[in-house]
Amino acid sequence: MKKSFLSFGVLTVAVLALFSSCSVPQDIAYFQDFNAGKSIMVQNPVEIKFKADDEIRIHVSSQRKELSDLFSLSSGTTTGEGSRYTIDSEGYIRFPMLGMIHVAGLNRQELQETIRNMIIEKDLIKDPIVTVDYSNLYVIVLGDAGAGRVEIDRDKFTILDAIGTRGDLNITGQRTNVKVIRENYGKKTVYEVNLCSAEDLYSSPAYYLQQNDVIYVEMNKKQKRNATVMGNSVVQPSFWMGLATFVVSALAWFNK
Repeated sequence: MKKSFLSFGVLTVAVLALFSSCSVPQDIAYFQDFNAGKSIMVQNPVEIKFKADDEIRIHVSSQRKELSDLFSLSSGTTTGEGSRYTIDSEGYIRFPMLGMIHVAGLNRQELQETIRNMIIEKDLIKDPIVTVDYSNLYVIVLGDAGAGRVEIDRDKFTILDAIGTRGDLNITGQRTNVKVIRENYGKKTVYEVNLCSAEDLYSSPAYYLQQNDVIYVEMNKKQKRNATVMGNSVVQPSFWMGLATFVVSALAWFNK
């Protein structure tokens, strides 16, 4: 009776291990709390604002090309899409005909209006069209999502934009604690974003990204175990079935 009881107990453990290994993961699907007909408030849209060391392109045009050319740099940094400027450590650029302009803290539309108004006020061009574009603004993606830089190509750039550009996370990437590392005035701040929860995602201060943000996707526990000596052998059904067989055989031998 004792031998049968022990054998039954070992077999039960093996069966439970088998079923648990076949369970469906709950941390893969996005937006698990976002069902049809449900509405979720999104954090107020945050546009990209220029910072020191950012590189931007500015192009001024008008009906008279000879006047527009006055606002192009004479160096090799001018292209058909405008002249490139790097914002200095104090937040300024030196612009032809207008001198030093403080641009840090302005978004793209605000800078366009600022330059346009300055040109009109100085009576340089009556009908200037000013276009400001991002030249080398990006975020960095690291970890289990394919490492690389993602160029910022719009005024409101979200974490979903960055991940989508990389072609989604790997299936082994953890979606419940994606980290976003952000620097403001020399201080690093880390945010955690749960992509499985729409409410958590859309309310996060890291939903809208800023230039130079770092997105880190940690690998799941299975992938971490693969890096160890035993790997994932202890969580495989075959391991537990083999262990159960060994225990039953050992009990049978001792009870002879």
